[in-house]
Amino acid sequence: MPSSCKDIREALAQCLQESECVMVQRHTAAECLRPPLVDELPLKCQQLKKGFGECRRGMMDMRKRFRGNQPITFRDLQKTEASGEGYQLYAGKSAFSGAQGETDGNEKPPEDWREAENKKYRAEQAAAVVAAAQGKTSTSSWWPSWWK
Repeated sequence: MPSSCKDIREALAQCLQESECVMVQRHTAAECLRPPLVDELPLKCQQLKKGFGECRRGMMDMRKRFRGNQPITFRDLQKTEASGEGYQLYAGKSAFSGAQGETDGNEKPPEDWREAENKKYRAEQAAAVVAAAQGKTSTSSWWPSWWK
């Protein structure tokens, strides 16, 4: 087998050997990868199985014939899980590196530009009403401030 899928194959084999399907129920690894038992595998093993299948499929993909089949190796996945950075690649770099910062989901959403314009307009109208009440303006309150 070419070396492009070797790491993920070894990781899948290790995950299967440590799974309950092999250790407790005494099934073979091949039996654990088949439909009745594959749903009982840990999520990590299911993800590795899917990744290994995509790697094998990529070996036959003619769109990758110049750059080669470049799967995300298992070591890279472990490293990104530990650091918390994403592993999705964009132009050879992580798609999530250099982000603005961490978010916890409790941030205030940015104000809609229409609401900002409405607030500005209401403030101008309130100022025009106050100025008209004091007798400082000769124009009507419906004229925009930039027209004066």
